[in-house]
Amino acid sequence: MELAMVKLIKNTLTILTRQEKNILSAASVIMTAVAVSRLLGLFRDRLLAARFSPEDLGVYYAAFRLPNMIFELLVMGALATAFIPVFTSFLDNKSKEEANRLASSVINIGLVLFLFLALPLMIFTPFISRKLAPGFDENQIRLMVAFTRIMIIPQVFPLIIGNFLTGILQSYRNFLIPALAPVVYNVGIILGILFLTPAAGLYAPVVGVVFGALLFVLIQIPSILSYGYRHKLSFDYKNKGVRTIGKLMLPRTLGLAVSQIDTTVDLVLSTLLGASAVTVFNFAQHLQQLPIGLFGVSISQASLPALSSAAARDDKPEFKKILLSSFHQILFLVLPVSFILIVLRIPVVRLVFGASTLFDWESTVLTGLTLAYFSVSLFAQSLVHLLARGFYALQDTKTPVVIGFAAVLTNAALSVLFVMVYHLPIWSLGFSASVASILNMFLLLVFLIRKVGSFGYHELLYPMFKIFLAGLVAAFALYIPIKVLDQLVFDTTRTINLFFLTGISTFIGLAVYLFIAWFLDVPQIAIIFKIFQRLKPREKGVLLDTTQEVVNLQEN
Repeated sequence: MELAMVKLIKNTLTILTRQEKNILSAASVIMTAVAVSRLLGLFRDRLLAARFSPEDLGVYYAAFRLPNMIFELLVMGALATAFIPVFTSFLDNKSKEEANRLASSVINIGLVLFLFLALPLMIFTPFISRKLAPGFDENQIRLMVAFTRIMIIPQVFPLIIGNFLTGILQSYRNFLIPALAPVVYNVGIILGILFLTPAAGLYAPVVGVVFGALLFVLIQIPSILSYGYRHKLSFDYKNKGVRTIGKLMLPRTLGLAVSQIDTTVDLVLSTLLGASAVTVFNFAQHLQQLPIGLFGVSISQASLPALSSAAARDDKPEFKKILLSSFHQILFLVLPVSFILIVLRIPVVRLVFGASTLFDWESTVLTGLTLAYFSVSLFAQSLVHLLARGFYALQDTKTPVVIGFAAVLTNAALSVLFVMVYHLPIWSLGFSASVASILNMFLLLVFLIRKVGSFGYHELLYPMFKIFLAGLVAAFALYIPIKVLDQLVFDTTRTINLFFLTGISTFIGLAVYLFIAWFLDVPQIAIIFKIFQRLKPREKGVLLDTTQEVVNLQEN
């Protein structure tokens, strides 16, 4: 019995500390955990929609603006753009000890900067909240201020630590635990909603956010320790790696500051349309972020260490091969989801958020329309993550910032025009975001080609054309059954019938997409079929390794 327990623990530790050597295997780990995390996030939103009105939830979502701004400026500017490439370089070219000293200094300096920013913002939260939400009344502002103050330090402080731990683990090619961290974050919020709502009301999810942030850090600590990392109170700002990270993250942080203006403009305009419009906008965003996180972010994160290694060796052919393969994988996976969310927008919204008296039909229709306009650019939003990381791997953070600035200006200008001049509803913010995202992706691709050389237009564009053609045919295949079966066969006022209708339409659409992709000889369909063929048990139930198979298919 004791021997079996020891063996179980050993096998568990092996799984948790496993290093993924292949981009597709790493991406599959991230995708699985991201899918669980995003689905939990949608379940969280459904719980909120069933317990609180869209007006109340608008205040809750608006309160995230200030904490998110601090977090993204400090962490998102440093992690993918600078920390992972430099930390990976230290591991490859120096020693683990030097890499750990670098990580300790960066984390400590980041926390000091956070406290320096957070404390004044805590004091001036009422003033800032009134500027961020001019459409809110005084009671809503008071509630927003309370929520913001609760979340700034207790939530953001552990999230900063946790995201740097994520960067360390991903540099070691360990993607499982970092991918599970957002899962437990959502679990914390859900537990807060379920158990604290009767006593705390809308404060329940706020407390849940803090609890989830703590879980986000704690789940990563055992794996970090297994790689020999020991945190030190080091502030070695003269360290060459620290200085390199600072130089690399500065342009990206400036770019994020510009994007924060864009996000803030969306919030301000949403509040002018009413607190419920803030909820509609956030619900639509959360739905469209599922495929982006599942495919765009996952594959991009898995590609970054390999792209960084190829760039460090100045191996441009390998760099371009990795980037092009990941580019088409993202496009192939995200495009059918985009058409599903456009054609089946109302059934999807009803299934995810319910049809309670609090979340009424008008809110459902507005959320669906906003989702559809967002979904037009799902492919671009997903590919932006990969293309930007291509620049980061080359240690060029300036070009994505300049291009991002142009996209942000486009989005902000269109948003103001649509809402303030033409007085369009909240869906117009989804449309302006899509226009800006497509512009962002196109410019990033053009300038990356200039930097590393042509990919070969046949290799780049021909697979794109075939994937888009398969997607358009699938869209018609989705539309026909939803029109024929709705009301004539299924009474969609009942949830179970709505579920069957959506499921049948989705199955038909995906089947047609895969058939057309196979007929057009899209390479990604061969990879998927090969993986399923090879997922057969060996002795003792161990899965066969498909790494070499996938590499061969990608090269062909």
